[in-house]
Amino acid sequence: MSLLKSMLTFSALIFSACVLLSCSPVRLLNSIASAGGGYTLKANVEYGSLSRQKLDIYLPKTKAPNEGWPVVVFFYGGSWNSGERSEYKFVGASLAARGVLVLVADYRLYPEVRYPEFLRDSALALAYGLEHAAVLGGNPKRVFVMGHSAGGYNAAMLALDSRWLAETNHKPTDLAGWIGLAGPYDFFPTDNLEAQPVFFHPNYPAKAQPIEFGSALAIPTFLAAATDDKLVSPTRSTQALANKLKASGTQVTLHLYDHASHTTLIGAFSAPLRVIAPVREDVVEFIEHTKPRD
Repeated sequence: MSLLKSMLTFSALIFSACVLLSCSPVRLLNSIASAGGGYTLKANVEYGSLSRQKLDIYLPKTKAPNEGWPVVVFFYGGSWNSGERSEYKFVGASLAARGVLVLVADYRLYPEVRYPEFLRDSALALAYGLEHAAVLGGNPKRVFVMGHSAGGYNAAMLALDSRWLAETNHKPTDLAGWIGLAGPYDFFPTDNLEAQPVFFHPNYPAKAQPIEFGSALAIPTFLAAATDDKLVSPTRSTQALANKLKASGTQVTLHLYDHASHTTLIGAFSAPLRVIAPVREDVVEFIEHTKPRD
C-alpha cells in the first residue's frame, strides 16, 4: 500500500471512529483546532443589526508584517439553509496559523430569507472586513473573499457582480482577489431540492449566477474543486468559470483535487485531513503571491 493511500485510509478511520462514538466530525476538527492554538479569537462581532449578522475573527499570534496581515472573509456552505460560523473554527484557525487574519461570517438563511438577501448580508460582512482590516492589524489592500459550496457562490457573486458591494459603498476592485472552493457557479435549473426554493424554482431570477458575470475582466481568482464532486459539478461550475475568466484576461489559479470530495475539500484545512488535498497550502500560496490592490 502506498504512503498516500495509507494516510488517506488513516484519515477515514479517524472519521469512522468519530461517527461510531456519536461525535460530530466537525466538532472533532474544531477540538483539534482549539488545542493547536496559533490564533486569538474575537467572537460574536456584529457587522449588522440583525441576529445572524455576526462574525468571528481569528487573529494570528505571529508578528504582523509592517503592512499588516492579509485578510480573508470566509463564507461557509450549507445550501443556503444551514450552517453556523462556530462550525468553521478549523478554517479560521488553520489560516491564522499561516499568518492570515480570518473573519468567519454568518448570514441569514432560508426559510427566513431567499435570494438575494443572504448576498446583502455577505456584502455587509465583507465591507466590515475592508473597513476594519487596518485596526485589526490587517492590510486593507490585501483583503480576499473566500467561500465553500454555497458560500463559494456568495463569494463569487460579491467578486464578480458589483451590485452587492455597491450597496455598502464598495466595489470588487477594493479586494485583492477571491477564492472559490466547490462553488455552484452555473446551476440553473437545479435538481437540488434544498436550493430550489431559495432561488424561486422554476422562476429563477435573472443575473443570479456567477457564470453570467464571467466575461468582464475580474480580480485575481483562485478556484478549486474535487474532481469527483457528487454535489456540485466541477466541470459545469469550477472549470467553466475558470475558462470564461481566463478568456477575459483575468488571472486565474485553478486546482482540481483527485482524492477530495465536496466535503473533504474544506475539511482538508484541518490537520487530520490535510493529506487528502493541499488546499490550505495552495490557498495560502495564492494569497502570498497575489499583489496588493492599487
